Amino acid sequence: MVTATACPRARPEGRSPSTVVARLVARRASTSAAIWGLVFGVYVAASMKGYASAYPTVAARTAFARTFGANIGIEAIIGPGRHLETVAGFTAWRSLGILSIVGAVWGLLTGTRLLRGEEDAGRWELLLGGQTTRRRAAVQGLAGLGAGLGALWSTTAVITVGVASTAHPRISVQAALFFSVALVSSAAVFLALGALAGNVAATRRQAAGLAGGVLGVAYLIRMVADAGTGLHWLAWVSPLGWVEELHPLTGSHAGPFVPIALLVVVLCVASARIAGARDLGASVLPDRDRGEPHTRLLTGPTGLALRLARPVGIAWLVALGATGLVLGLVAQSATSSVSGSTAVSDALARLGGHGTGAGAYLGFAFLFVTAMVAVVACGQVSAARDDEAGGRLDNLLVRRVGRVAWLTGRVVVAVGLVVASAMVTALLAWAGALSQHADVGITSLLEAGVNTVPPALFVLGVGVLVLGVRPRAASIVTYGVIAWSFLVELVGTVVRADHWFLDTSLLFHMAPAPATSPDWTSSAVLTALGAVAAVAGGIAFWRRDLASA
Repeated sequence: MVTATACPRARPEGRSPSTVVARLVARRASTSAAIWGLVFGVYVAASMKGYASAYPTVAARTAFARTFGANIGIEAIIGPGRHLETVAGFTAWRSLGILSIVGAVWGLLTGTRLLRGEEDAGRWELLLGGQTTRRRAAVQGLAGLGAGLGALWSTTAVITVGVASTAHPRISVQAALFFSVALVSSAAVFLALGALAGNVAATRRQAAGLAGGVLGVAYLIRMVADAGTGLHWLAWVSPLGWVEELHPLTGSHAGPFVPIALLVVVLCVASARIAGARDLGASVLPDRDRGEPHTRLLTGPTGLALRLARPVGIAWLVALGATGLVLGLVAQSATSSVSGSTAVSDALARLGGHGTGAGAYLGFAFLFVTAMVAVVACGQVSAARDDEAGGRLDNLLVRRVGRVAWLTGRVVVAVGLVVASAMVTALLAWAGALSQHADVGITSLLEAGVNTVPPALFVLGVGVLVLGVRPRAASIVTYGVIAWSFLVELVGTVVRADHWFLDTSLLFHMAPAPATSPDWTSSAVLTALGAVAAVAGGIAFWRRDLASA
């Protein structure tokens, strides 16, 4: 007699062992994608509602469109605006220019984390021990990333379609869906690029650096194309330019989807082919650890941290320096459209600034610089976490290296990189403005550079605190603080929101220098809070056990 317990359990439908990689990657990618899709949708809704409430009359909207529609400097940062006298035109301009960058960053980080990151941590070989091959596993991983992209789009689309139906005039469902696809197009490109970079690079960190470098170049090309230099054709060289040329809600040209789709397909095919041809843990680019030994800087934890951060630090200095130079070069051309503009004055007043001309434009632009400098701090927190999660920290702590000394070295290098990035950006912005005879002095721009440091130090302190208390959430929390602060800050330039909402933004507590003098009191408070958080995080890190990935 056969008992019920002797019968094998039926395998649930759709649970094939040959798709375990796809399901695992899809589940992890969809979680973060749904969260960011919610952020995308809320930002679109806030843009629509905020514009309608801040500019309720035709005259106010016409004045706004006349000011910002001809502002070359702002176009270089966000992209050209079309039909800014309408809710649809403003929403497309404000949302697409910002969220395409956010989506690209999410894509490259997710693509490298869920593929190369899992391989670095040793979990990929467990998956390859099942009923699959390296190439099939890579294809499944790409399919899982595609499912995450679908979650990002669907969440964004549901909110966008819902709020579009309440706009005046009403935006059609078809236009809202097209707009949602445009918003996630850059995420699709950089998800695929992150997957390819993970097969080309030797480590996840190197892969993220490669993909981030491509994003930086793409953004700079797009900036030059939109900076009124007569080189708008360069927009067709950059994937971000292709997204811009879709013209969602203001014409909806589907043609640029062709190069976007082709590039995604090429990147995915190349990723699958390289993954099938290489050994597990191998890469196209050589691992730097296999080169000739160089012992410079290996004199202690701080020197080691500096050496590890050097490649990423140089890349950030180049990227931020180039950004500052471009901002300085276009500052004078923005003066004519900013001078005498009530709309610009109101926007700056909500941020605590005043004035017109190049200083006013740079005060607005340096909000973006502040967010980028804060991302530098986030990267250092993530690097410290990667050392612990990957088991590399164990090799140091078994020697004559204490936990506090190692963490202190990481923090010291991070602070130095933040300060250097801010100063290089400010100096090159001044050089660019000087070459165009803009009326912005070096002292005011250096103060503006210093003004970008305290928010980054606060983020660094929070990151160290989370690293000490809940290490696996360190990267998510630090990047989340910046993303939320940046979104609230942008909404605050248009919407007259309650102060409690604006106070949740880290950036709202800083003055938009050089449009106004820096608020040194707020800067000191942010720096002090960051220091206290870092000390508390160091104590917690000293007392807890190491946590692997």
